[in-house]
Amino acid sequence: MDERAADPRAGQASAPKKRGAVKTLWKRVRAPLAQSSLVKNMIASLIKLTMHFIRLTNPKVAGQPAFENTVFEREEPAILALWHGQHILLPAFYPSRRPLVAMVSRSADAEVNALVVEKFGIETVRGSGGRESARNLDKGGAKALIALKKALVAGKNVCMIADIPHGTPRDAGLGVILLAKLSGRPIYPAALATSRRKVLEKSWDKTTINLPFGRSALIAAQPIFVASDADEAEMERKRLEVTDALNAATAEAYRMVDGTK
Repeated sequence: MDERAADPRAGQASAPKKRGAVKTLWKRVRAPLAQSSLVKNMIASLIKLTMHFIRLTNPKVAGQPAFENTVFEREEPAILALWHGQHILLPAFYPSRRPLVAMVSRSADAEVNALVVEKFGIETVRGSGGRESARNLDKGGAKALIALKKALVAGKNVCMIADIPHGTPRDAGLGVILLAKLSGRPIYPAALATSRRKVLEKSWDKTTINLPFGRSALIAAQPIFVASDADEAEMERKRLEVTDALNAATAEAYRMVDGTK
């Protein structure tokens, strides 16, 4: 009798070796794949198709205000402000025909995000708009704000994430306030929600993954203007106003899709 056949441990011993070999191979190819523009574009295209599908299968909740017919249209170009983790599906739901420029993080991890946004015909500016202090913008953040101001002057809408990356979630930074002050254009706190969703509870911003076959709601609060001569105290007051308005819009969007009072 073959001793290997008689010993049941023989097959078990080879399995970890195979898994180890596969793991080693994956580590070798992972980095080149991550750097491949072809792979990144394929992933971005797939994500775009998925987002389109989610929009098609999430009709608007009956009775919600028509975003396109609100004061938003009369005040364009404007600054759309959203929360981190609640903004992922917006490119598929963008309600205006006016060109849009979106600020996307400069981190390497956000490269695919930028590609997805661009595949929707939305221009991107790399930077971080949520800052604790308007005086302490880094070079990249300052350049991004200048680019966004130029976009507004050119008649394009701008989209910014209001809260500070990995800071206090759902607490607006001063970046969006500074842009409104410099450009003279209004901030529209906005929120998008779907009834079917997966919340990543362990993420710092409670990132929400929207799912198909539900209902959707896109809500915008009333515009918030920041005077060109606003001092630090006034800018802080406006920051708190944007925070409250964004939280209210988010709560209203979820109330509508969930059918709660």
